[in-house]
Amino acid sequence: MTKPHAGHFDPKPVLDLIASIEADLQRLKGLVEQQIEKFDPANPHNKAPDGKLTEEGVECCYRMFDEGKSRYSVSQQMRISFAAATHRFNNWRKLGGNKRQRTLLG
Repeated sequence: MTKPHAGHFDPKPVLDLIASIEADLQRLKGLVEQQIEKFDPANPHNKAPDGKLTEEGVECCYRMFDEGKSRYSVSQQMRISFAAATHRFNNWRKLGGNKRQRTLLG
């Protein structure tokens, strides 16, 4: 086996590949950051003007339960009563817990 000589290596294809990967990573980072923003428990879109949870708010609760958060934690982060969090927790369990079908946020 012979070693390649330094003069025979063309860095352009490697640099092009790196640039392409960096662009893909930036696009992926943007998508993930959007998901984080949508999954904000304090997001005002989680509640309707009457104070009840919107579909996004309910899904946000369910995702917090998916992560193993307690009803107390969900009530604090979502700024809802413990009774409301308990109600959502019971519905989450009826839907299959963390095996339930997730809905899209946003």
